[in-house]
Amino acid sequence: MTKKATGIVAYITLIGWLVAFFAGDREGAKFHLNQALILIIANIVCTILGYVPIVKYVVWIINIFLFVCWIIGLVAACKEEEKQIPLIGGIQILK
Repeated sequence: MTKKATGIVAYITLIGWLVAFFAGDREGAKFHLNQALILIIANIVCTILGYVPIVKYVVWIINIFLFVCWIIGLVAACKEEEKQIPLIGGIQILK
């Protein structure tokens, strides 16, 4: 896969991220792989916290924020830009 295709596929679910990581241009799309992984981890944490009745509505708002971040990241991958997602985009997992 090309750098652009790898970046786009990385944002499409966890399975898409795994395909992009193992079959794509890992070095070229490292930025988008990292951004998508941050979104996936944040979504998993929110899903788990969503079962706690006290924070249920706060998690709902955070999920809306994560959806907007996902759109920002996907559009940036389509344009081949390295634009960080708001607030959590500075976290580096992949080096």
